[in-house]
Amino acid sequence: RHRILTIMRIFIWIIVLFAAAIGIALAARYNVGNVVLFYPPYRIDLSLNFFLLLLALLFALLYAVIQTLAATRRIPQRVGRYRQQKRERIANAALRDAMRSWFEGRFGQAEKSATQAAKVPANAGVAALIGARAAGRQQQPARRDQWLGKLQNDKSLETARLMTQIELYNEAHEPEAALAVVQQLEASGVRYAQAQHLALTANQQAGNWPEVLHKVRMLDKHKALQPALSRRMREQAYSDLLADPALDAESLRQLWKSVPPVEKIQSYIALPAAIGFNRCSLPAEAATVVEHALANEWDARLLRPYRASVAEEGTPALRQQIEHCERWQKAHPEDAELSLTLGVLCQRQKLWGKAERQLDRALSLARTAAAPEVLQREAHLHLAKLHEALDQPEQADRHYRSAAQII
Repeated sequence: RHRILTIMRIFIWIIVLFAAAIGIALAARYNVGNVVLFYPPYRIDLSLNFFLLLLALLFALLYAVIQTLAATRRIPQRVGRYRQQKRERIANAALRDAMRSWFEGRFGQAEKSATQAAKVPANAGVAALIGARAAGRQQQPARRDQWLGKLQNDKSLETARLMTQIELYNEAHEPEAALAVVQQLEASGVRYAQAQHLALTANQQAGNWPEVLHKVRMLDKHKALQPALSRRMREQAYSDLLADPALDAESLRQLWKSVPPVEKIQSYIALPAAIGFNRCSLPAEAATVVEHALANEWDARLLRPYRASVAEEGTPALRQQIEHCERWQKAHPEDAELSLTLGVLCQRQKLWGKAERQLDRALSLARTAAAPEVLQREAHLHLAKLHEALDQPEQADRHYRSAAQII
């Protein structure tokens, strides 16, 4: 259809030109006017048609001269534009090469090409970002900061500069510098998921665990963090927070209150909490934490702090702990950790026969299940103490020797 329209347009123009030519020819044929030019003592007689033709030729000549002069005057500008365009073509090619080299991992070549690309102001900002990243990957902090310094006054790339700085500082393990830039980024109102990821890494490297937890919850809310990574981050944060030796009993209680209920029953959070409560001589709180977590999900690692939180002999708390272990054993009869824990609790309650059976069972399960040798050593030590309490020195010595042989 477009081709047909084009042909029709050409055909119409041809008709118009022919019509104009015919009109001019007819007008010239019937135009009998003359033009007389006097320049004493000369006189020039011209037909009107010839005079009009001369005027047209004179106009065309003058127009050509004027255009030639104008073109001559524009030559320096055209040469300047040509040179500028050539520089831009070279700089653009260098910028593309810098980006390609960056993705290929040739960071030295990427920085070299970025230097060439930065010679054109339009490319200077992006080239500086590439150069800074390339210098950072080459572990050249001085050149990295020099590249970043070129972006200080470029407001259009401020967010890109701040994001790049945080990432580079994280890669160089400079958490203090990264956190300072994070504050600038957050002050500017940037709340991108990637910005939160970078802030999370900076706080993690700085050991700022409360802020790490805050960032993890924020990213989880927007489903911007892998569940496995979120769990690992929480586990690390709570482990370091709850294992802080500077925490006293009251501080630990306050910290535990600040933990959301849905997180308290997670085994990877309950484990450091129980260890922390035992360290602060709060065995009842440690036992409660373990019991709630095991009611949510079975994790044999929680039985170790549970053994350390044994209540006093003859107390209702100790009887409840024994009942809990017996109920758990029905669901997990082949768990060596559980048998060892129940044996320890029965030993504290002076249920000697039951304690011996459970400790022997723990040893048997540990050997067949290739459990950690520390579990076998602990079972031997408890059996040795049990036989000492029953005034059976030979059996006690045998278990002491067995425990000593396990390194």
